Formats: sequence, C-alpha cells, structure tokens
Amino acid sequence: MQEKLDAFKRLLTIMDELRAGCPWDKEQTLDSLRHLTIEETYELSDSIMSGDLHEVKKELGDLMLHLVFYAKIASETNAFDIKDVIDSICDKLIVRHPHIYGDVKVADQSEVKSNWEKIKLSEGKKSVLEGVPVSLPALLKAYRMQEKAGGVGFEWERREEVWAKVEEEMTELKTEVNNESAHEKIEDEFGDLLFALVNYARYIGVNPEDALERTNKKFLRRFKYIEEQASKNGRMLHEMSLGEMDAFWNEAKVKEK
Repeated sequence: MQEKLDAFKRLLTIMDELRAGCPWDKEQTLDSLRHLTIEETYELSDSIMSGDLHEVKKELGDLMLHLVFYAKIASETNAFDIKDVIDSICDKLIVRHPHIYGDVKVADQSEVKSNWEKIKLSEGKKSVLEGVPVSLPALLKAYRMQEKAGGVGFEWERREEVWAKVEEEMTELKTEVNNESAHEKIEDEFGDLLFALVNYARYIGVNPEDALERTNKKFLRRFKYIEEQASKNGRMLHEMSLGEMDAFWNEAKVKEK
C-alpha cells in the first residue's frame, strides 16, 4: 500500500512542478484540457478493445494525469483539490453500497443496480436518467438510458418480448420505406428499430457499442485485404466488379479463421 501511495505522491509532485515551470502546462485550463481528455478516453477504449494490457496501463496513466491536472487547476482558485475529489468519490461509494457498509441485503447484481438508482433519487436527483451525459454517443446513450430505466423496473420480463418489439419495429420501418414516406418518418422508424436492438442487446448480455466496434474493425481488416489484393493484381477498386471484390472479401474471412 505504501508503494502505491508513494507513486501517487510522486505524480502529484510532478504535476506541481510542471504547472510551475512548463510554459504549456502553465497555460492549460479546464476548458483547454477537455477535448484532450475525450481523446485520451477513446485511446483507452481502443487499447481495451485490442486486449493489449501494456497499452491499457499507459492509457490509464495518461487519463490519471488529466484527473490530477484538473484538480491542480481547481486548487489554484480554492474551488477544490485532489483530496476533495477523492473524498467525494469515497463518500459516494460508501453511501451507494449499503449492502457493504450498512445492513442492506442483496441477492444479486441487479438488486445492487436497482438500489443504486433509488439512492440517487433520494439524494435529490429529479430523474433516473439525469446522470446520462447529453454529449454521449447516441448508441451508448440509448444503452445507458435503458439500463438505468431497467434499474428501477421499467423493462420487459422476458427477452422474447424484447425481440418481438424488434420485429415490430422492423415491420414498421419496412412499411414506411415501401410506402416511400417522408424522410423524417423513415428516420424516426429507423431510430426506433436501433433503440429496440440496443435494448435486446442488454437481454443477451451484449454491449452494443463494443459489438459494433468489433464489426467496424472486422470490416476494416477485410476491406484493406481487398485493397491489398487489388494492388497486387495491378487493379484499381473502381475498375473491379462487386463479384471480384466479394471474392477477395471471402478470402479474407477464410484467412481470419
């Protein structure tokens, strides 16, 4: 434990030194760091998806630096410091885990999540959905809203019911497309279908954001293979037929197995 405390103290000391002596670090503000923190978060996500634990360690360090940086900047105006930040999260964790730090009994993780949302409401939150960031990517936002609503019991009892909703939304989308309805109506129905699929993902234990990103990476690998094979054969993609490109696509699939 002492080694971990010493390591954190070293980071805080370095942050003080950088803020005092480095021209770039001196000029940073909460606002100027914001977009960089978002970038670092995505880089951490990429390293987790790739399964590279060495990169995960590095990206966690980058993100931790940002957290310390924000606290340092805030301390200069006496708004808060790193101690306040850590005390705040510790207090929240203790309050929201009464099954650990109190006498509440829970049967499984679903009850833990349900209690968490109920406690948040008792703390003055006006809505269960209040904690979902407005700027969150739409797919992840849908997942988090459904997850939070489910935490207080607003969800289907069986996954078969959820799939029936997916099929219902799919039929409605096909109807609007076949009727050549207004673009806004088709877009609305497409959104409903995506929302229903995201909800079904929860019931089968799939994170839709992770699933789609894995598919994105798979598409990228296979399409690059098509480009490589076309180049080896002295061909340009726009000169090839769909059948020719599809043959290379299938080759890529075989090689992945």
